[in-house]
Amino acid sequence: MPEYEEITLTINKQSRSASFEKGVRLLDAIRRLGYVGTKEGCGEGECGACSILLDGRLVNSCLIYAKQAIGKSIVTVEGVGEGWQGGYHPFQRAMVQTGGVQCGFCTPGIIVSGCHYVDQHGSSDDRSIQEALSGNLCRCTGYAKIIEAVKLALNDARKKG
Repeated sequence: MPEYEEITLTINKQSRSASFEKGVRLLDAIRRLGYVGTKEGCGEGECGACSILLDGRLVNSCLIYAKQAIGKSIVTVEGVGEGWQGGYHPFQRAMVQTGGVQCGFCTPGIIVSGCHYVDQHGSSDDRSIQEALSGNLCRCTGYAKIIEAVKLALNDARKKG
């Protein structure tokens, strides 16, 4: 019979508690707490669909135990736009403008990764952007429109900064 433990996580600045099986992955805990934008693709940290920010670091939530995130700040795709005009990060708006969103399965992880890159004031050259997004696999877009969206968001952020 599985053992359970109470875990409190801070997700998108909200403290959430629940009883989980011991050893639950952070990805599963996040989803069970209602943040279903974070997706599971491979379960091995290879596809990036489960990308989140953990204390400001981009990580694959499928590779981390929920218990390791106690006391840390978790930001999911639902929270990356917080504090931005209209509740949308410049990269989220740019993805819509450029048509960078296709089927949507990989999109949450790409959004989190792209927002992180823009927030870190990354370079606008293609190679740097490709490297920053290399942990996110997309089968639909071919990445051209996603790279275009990163450049647009970086340009918008620089104009405002």
